[in-house]
Amino acid sequence: MTYSALALPALLFALLTPTAFAVSQATPVPADLARGEAIAASCSACHAYDGRRGSPAQPILAGQHPEYLFKQLTEFKATGGKPAKRENAIMAGFSAALTEADMKNVAAFYGSKKPVSGTAQSPELAALGEKIYRGGIASKGVPSCSGCHSPNGAGIPAQYPRLAGQHAEYTEAQLKAFRDGKRTNGGPMGRVAANLNDKEIKALSDYIAGLR
Repeated sequence: MTYSALALPALLFALLTPTAFAVSQATPVPADLARGEAIAASCSACHAYDGRRGSPAQPILAGQHPEYLFKQLTEFKATGGKPAKRENAIMAGFSAALTEADMKNVAAFYGSKKPVSGTAQSPELAALGEKIYRGGIASKGVPSCSGCHSPNGAGIPAQYPRLAGQHAEYTEAQLKAFRDGKRTNGGPMGRVAANLNDKEIKALSDYIAGLR
């Protein structure tokens, strides 16, 4: 599955795309992890069986907030004659076959898995990425990523996705998609990413991959 998930305030990303979610006042129905695991079997080609690694072009799902995963799944799906809020041919087909309960169950399954750790590849890029992640870029009006995604990249449940350990390739692609207007379901991420150049995006992506 693909969604995304990313660094910077209010992000995906992703992703890694980050907006606050409405909190239901009704008593939530417990997720069926066994059902979620069965659904996840069809996701393994891109995300690996338990969502822990998979293709670098696709997001790591293990340990991601279930609320965020559920939101992304619903936004891949076109409903009521309206186009999907997030475009991806593979995910559109996958989500079309899922009920709301299915989406909640598979999101809960991946969310129940232990988050994975990754490593940065370039000390120079990671140093720049850390500077941006923690302090932003004042001259460009870019806020720090840690304010929404937390200093260790764990995110904020039901609001902003986990970024730590995410594939650098995926994070980079999502930040560029936000910047170029190809991904529009990330709240303020489009405005934030619009002020980042390619080197800054690559630096953030590399730093996030090794963040823990």
